[in-house]
Amino acid sequence: MTTTHAADRLVQREDRAVYETGEPVLYEVSEGIATLTMNRPAFGNAQNSQMTYALDAAFGRAVDDDAVRVIVLRGAGKHFSAGHDIGTPGRDVNRRFDQRSQLWWDHSNKPGAEFHYAREQEVYLGMCRRWHDAPKPTIAMVQGACIAGGLMLAWVCDLIVASDDAFFQDPVLRMGIPGVEYFAHAHELNTRVAKEFLFLGDKMDAQRAHQMGMVNRVVPRAQLQEQTWAIAQRIAQQPRLALALAKQVVNRAAELQGLRATVDMAYGYHQLAHAHGQLVADNHLGGHDARSMAEANRKAA
Repeated sequence: MTTTHAADRLVQREDRAVYETGEPVLYEVSEGIATLTMNRPAFGNAQNSQMTYALDAAFGRAVDDDAVRVIVLRGAGKHFSAGHDIGTPGRDVNRRFDQRSQLWWDHSNKPGAEFHYAREQEVYLGMCRRWHDAPKPTIAMVQGACIAGGLMLAWVCDLIVASDDAFFQDPVLRMGIPGVEYFAHAHELNTRVAKEFLFLGDKMDAQRAHQMGMVNRVVPRAQLQEQTWAIAQRIAQQPRLALALAKQVVNRAAELQGLRATVDMAYGYHQLAHAHGQLVADNHLGGHDARSMAEANRKAA
């Protein structure tokens, strides 16, 4: 006779998510360039699972289309992305999704820390790595806020073109968390700047991000789309396989420098912080939600 260990007991969670749109990602192809537009502007393009899986489908569609040479990722409205959805009506952390980026079991009925560990392994690490390894060149076109989870989307792209009013920020230490799940900070920035970026949680403007090598170009807001498109058109003229091979070589070099090992190592610390927050504050975000984080940002400004 087998008995179920307490840690293996399945749970039921209520899914209260209400989506404001059936199209969280818009997809368009023109002149060999696929444009993927995050389409939740009323919420700063906060990323719920609905959007994440729609992005994954859009990346896959672009890779499979021989007419597409370059992929541009952008956000509708004022901001690129305010990060992961931690407080909109469409927050769908309790919802099961059948599509998988990797072989992980469904998170929605799992107890304790396993809930977030399994979910974030899938929708954050798994997705980011798939998009990072897409064989076609990718460009993040960033305007306004690129916060926390928004950084992950920009960082997995090959190039980042930012408007002069863009800013980058990872304020999650306020939640008791060491940084976002795809922890590339120490590879996108030098270590002292990465520590400053995390310890203070301040906004890094586009100009400084460019100085640090995190951003390729900074352009006037009014010219962001035009100049991003011009870069994409130039890249699109290069041979397809040569682009894919060059991208693979640079990506593998980054892995040899420790990027993948860093992300894997940091993910465990991230999950420890979630579990600690749940224990001491009855909330895996250390007692915070979208409103309290926004208020903390205003006070720090």
